[in-house]
Amino acid sequence: MEHRQTHGGASAPVREEAAGGDGDAARLVGSDRVLAVLKELARYPEGVGLEELTQVIGSPKPTVHRALVALRRAGLADQGARGHYVLGDEFLRMAFAHHEERPEHVRIRPVLEALADRFGETAHYAVLDGREVVYRAKVDPPAGAVRLTSTVGGRNPAHATGVGKALLAHELATVAEVEAWIGDSPLAPRTPRTLCTAADLYGDLRAVRERGHAVDDQENEPGVNCLSLPVYATSPTTPSGAVSVSALTYRTPLHTLVDAVDEIRELLGPLARPHR
Repeated sequence: MEHRQTHGGASAPVREEAAGGDGDAARLVGSDRVLAVLKELARYPEGVGLEELTQVIGSPKPTVHRALVALRRAGLADQGARGHYVLGDEFLRMAFAHHEERPEHVRIRPVLEALADRFGETAHYAVLDGREVVYRAKVDPPAGAVRLTSTVGGRNPAHATGVGKALLAHELATVAEVEAWIGDSPLAPRTPRTLCTAADLYGDLRAVRERGHAVDDQENEPGVNCLSLPVYATSPTTPSGAVSVSALTYRTPLHTLVDAVDEIRELLGPLARPHR
């Protein structure tokens, strides 16, 4: 049994119209093509062939191949014995080194481990990025338990997640601010429980401010709920991100997490409190 969180919301690559053509002949150009190939490689940890990659990217084979040559030259891509392409060791070195050196990483990890051990569920640390949250750290429950397949670097809509609402509550204090944040792009319903109107989201964010924690009651994914608290890892007054315990509802109902919110806050310690 496996539960998956989707990580959509990545911005589309820039395209331009082919010379002499119309808008239907859009193609990737320059650095955007190279970046599109790099991002696509990340979806194939076991490697992908040039033919398949060309079809997915939607550019001519010679141009995709040139992008791969540039990435290989920089150490950001590699080619295995079967001719399949994968992310290169240099890319992995940079990514992991950057992640390990983030200022909040060392302080957050032990807390996530304690939460995962206590509840036997997945603990996340995420930050807000526009209309999405990005997962910066994750600790799975002990071996043998059913786990979520969320990943570090993955994304989810902020309005549908506990971590997102825990952070939005500190940024959107009025209905007008919520409406401006939504703008002309309606909020997508991830499940029938997702809050998609400005009035509903504002009401929930107000409740988050009043009780000091946010919940996701199967709003992002059926069968998965979570409780989230903002954390103050890099600033004494502004949340750097939010920590959540994400649980399978059949195993850990939401009321179990809500009843344990004081314990969760105690495990977070000083990270859970703004200070001056």
